[in-house]
This record gives sequence, structure tokens and C-alpha cells, in this order.
Amino acid sequence: MKALICLDFENDIVHSEGKVSGKGYAAFDAEHGTLARVRLVQDRFRAAGLPVVHVRVGFYPGYAQSPKGSPLMGQAHEFGAFDLSGWGGQFVDEVAPEGEELVITKHRVGSFHATPMELSLRNMGVTHVYLAGVATDMVVESTAREAHDRDFAVSVISDCCIAANEEDQQRSLENMRKLATILTSAEIELD
Repeated sequence: MKALICLDFENDIVHSEGKVSGKGYAAFDAEHGTLARVRLVQDRFRAAGLPVVHVRVGFYPGYAQSPKGSPLMGQAHEFGAFDLSGWGGQFVDEVAPEGEELVITKHRVGSFHATPMELSLRNMGVTHVYLAGVATDMVVESTAREAHDRDFAVSVISDCCIAANEEDQQRSLENMRKLATILTSAEIELD
């Protein structure tokens, strides 16, 4: 079975008023219309009766799960980023979960690390994951590697991914060609 995994489409990251969107993610979406395309793909998976899984990164009040020594997320607590109890940790409206769709909360870059991701996918009978998300060169690439190493077939939907800039996007997509199928939303076959 195929499943769509939507990675880190949160207000703090991709909304123009998000705490880290200034790194280029909101601008990338504005230029490429990525969120609108992700929504269309979500709707296709839903119509086909296939799972749509949502992953978010964040920390609960007090930031006990925050990796304080991380160059990437170590200062999140200082400016209140990725607060799971607030607006910033919520999914952007355009691609938010619907109904009882599975939501996985993670505290690191990769979606499998210390989460029920693998168990949940296996219990649903998923063998092939399609990835859409932000940031392409961090979260999407890390999740692709983790899924590959757990023997899932991996497809990365290139026009449903957001990076800080075009260079990061293209470099990461090229890296992932070694372990995943890179395709566009128009090339997805759900039959």
C-alpha cells in the first residue's frame, strides 16, 4: 500500500509570519505554489482511500525534548519556536490534517527517530511512502534515508517539497536519487 507523508508543514516554518520562515521557506512556497500542489496531492490520496500522514516537529512547554546543543534546533527555546502548544507548532491551514489522519510528532530532524512512524506504517500495511515536505535538504532527505533503510519503497514528490533556496532544493533532490524515485506530482500513479 502507498501512503503520502507530509513533513513539517507548520506555521513557524512555512507561514509568512512563522518564526523561521524568514530563512526562505515562505518565499520558496510563494514563488513555486508548493502548498497548493501538496493539497491537490493530498486530495488524490484521500480520494483513492490511501493514508495521508502528517509529521510535525516541535517541543512541549519547557522544551525538555529540545536538543540544546544542536546547531539546527538548539536555540528554539530562546525565541519560542516550534512550540507545540501554540500557533507556530500547528499545521498551516492549506495542508492541515483532516478527520482521523495520523499525526506524528517528532523532536528531531528525521521522522522515524523516537516516533511511532515505522510501527504505524507497518500496521497500516504501507510498503511505499511518498514524501512531501520542508525542508527538502533536511527533513525530507533524512526521512527518505530512514525509510529506505527500513525497506520501504520511497518516492519524493519534487514539486511538493520546499527548501530555503533553489540550490538547496536541487542538491538534495540529486542526493536522494541514489535511494528514492524523484518524481513530480503529475507523475504519481495511484492505481
